Amino acid sequence: MLCGMKLIVRWLLLAAGLVALTQWKLGVSVAGFGSALWAAFVIGLLNAFVRPLLILLTLPVTVLTLGLFLFVINAFTFQMASGLLDGFQVSNFGDALLCSVLYSLWGVVIDRALEPLMGSRQPPLI
Repeated sequence: MLCGMKLIVRWLLLAAGLVALTQWKLGVSVAGFGSALWAAFVIGLLNAFVRPLLILLTLPVTVLTLGLFLFVINAFTFQMASGLLDGFQVSNFGDALLCSVLYSLWGVVIDRALEPLMGSRQPPLI
């Protein structure tokens, strides 16, 4: 039960982060909070299923750039979500790169904030 609640709270906060990105005029537009919820959901699905495949396919380039190509993959999945949804738009790849970095940082902040409130997602070692 608590794991499901953490997932829902994280999803709502990530959608709020997308709305905040639109307020900063960074080239991202969201039609409303409902569209932000859908965008956060689609970005999560792309990160879960498409991103690992992209990382595997671009592994030589990622190793050659010492992992910096992962930023490009994140921006690509962010822009891919924009192409799949009507209420979520990213104007260009540079904006997708910047916003995907900020969105990822927001996700880290959310995870760190929710960890003491709802417990760690890792089982105890004992």
